[in-house]
Amino acid sequence: MKIKTFRSFIPELFLIASVLYYWVLTSNLLNPFAIGLLAILIYQLISEKSTLGIIISGIVICLTLFMVLALISELSDFDAATENFNHLLIFGSLYLGLTLIMAVFMLYKYLKLKIN
Repeated sequence: MKIKTFRSFIPELFLIASVLYYWVLTSNLLNPFAIGLLAILIYQLISEKSTLGIIISGIVICLTLFMVLALISELSDFDAATENFNHLLIFGSLYLGLTLIMAVFMLYKYLKLKIN
């Protein structure tokens, strides 16, 4: 596989890895949400349909922005900057920021495909 081709699939692979991580954390082998999300993302990875890619990336952007508000709300519950506060701030911000960047790259990629 060429580097350029692999680089174009990084957002989808990141989202698949996120779904797999979510599935592992839920200790439920038959998690219908994880199975459905994984099936949609693998289908998108194989078919590369631009409309579905735009829809998936738009939904991920909206959900990530919602989760940023949830992170801010959770951080406001702390009275002082403890170790848990710092871990939540660092890892939550990194993960949500990376997810937002990947979703924007995915949106850009499929918008470019839709225009051409």
